[in-house]
Amino acid sequence: LLLPFRSVYSQVKTLTALETVTMQLISTLTSAVSTLPPALPGLGGTSFTAFQLFMTAGAFSREANEDTRAQYSKFAMDGAASAVDSKAVNEDVGPGGNAAVKKTWPSQVGMMVIYTPALLASASLLLLGSPDILVSNPTIAKLPISIPQPSPAAMLCAIHFAKRVLEVLFLHKYSGRVDSGTSSMIGFYYALIATLVAYAGDPTPSASAVKIGTALFAIGIAGNFYHHYLLARLRNSSMGQNGTGGKKKYVAPRGGMFECVAAPHYLFELVGWLGMAIASNHLNVFLVFTSMSSYLAGRSVAQNEFNRKKFAADEWPEDRKNLIPFVF
Repeated sequence: LLLPFRSVYSQVKTLTALETVTMQLISTLTSAVSTLPPALPGLGGTSFTAFQLFMTAGAFSREANEDTRAQYSKFAMDGAASAVDSKAVNEDVGPGGNAAVKKTWPSQVGMMVIYTPALLASASLLLLGSPDILVSNPTIAKLPISIPQPSPAAMLCAIHFAKRVLEVLFLHKYSGRVDSGTSSMIGFYYALIATLVAYAGDPTPSASAVKIGTALFAIGIAGNFYHHYLLARLRNSSMGQNGTGGKKKYVAPRGGMFECVAAPHYLFELVGWLGMAIASNHLNVFLVFTSMSSYLAGRSVAQNEFNRKKFAADEWPEDRKNLIPFVF
């Protein structure tokens, strides 16, 4: 007679134990979430956070795949890169036999379009949010949008894009052409990121966050510039050997961490983005770092594959890593 009651009692004990474990798990997750930096609020903020997670999850595979990666720099389409005295290339044939025209720009113009909007967004928001500007121009306070307070992260972001624009103008050497649509899309995305950092960055982060973030950013920007300099010097050497009008000749990168990985300039750029995220104390800026990590990791795989195809094994060892020495 007692057996059914024992069975029910056993099930109740199991459910009670399961409920206890579930509540402990929820409590642990709640505590973990409460320690995360703040995120963008509301439905719009949640949607943008989901978009950033989607970018983080998919960017690596898209950039590692030669059919889906962004077509700029050395990965620009051969037709666009070799177009001479033309501002467009024919890519497909549309309805009625009409050629679908893809507009292209000189590579340097395309790179300026990629980086300049983000620099303008960063610098403008820093300038408009400056207390001195707000006091001397009270009309700014009456604008239909709120102007964020300047933050350490926003300043680092402006420095980052200012450096990139200066490198495009004075350091890198360019040839060929790039798809205007690709440059415009990336330029819009970078401007969006710069705006996000300006609005999300904590104006008064902790002293340790500022010190650690700034130190990592300085290491990242210095290492990135040094390896860009090495690449530019190789390009100058190649052009000197072949003449500016000859066929483009690729030279295996040498020096610095190029002896260990295919894309040390990407690695140091990510160190800079991590420093910026730490200084911002904001979850969505950390997601900028994770999405950039996914994107540049995929590009580093593509870079390493490109180098293996272009150079002999004695110039570019088959076992050279992509991005992180001895690891990846």
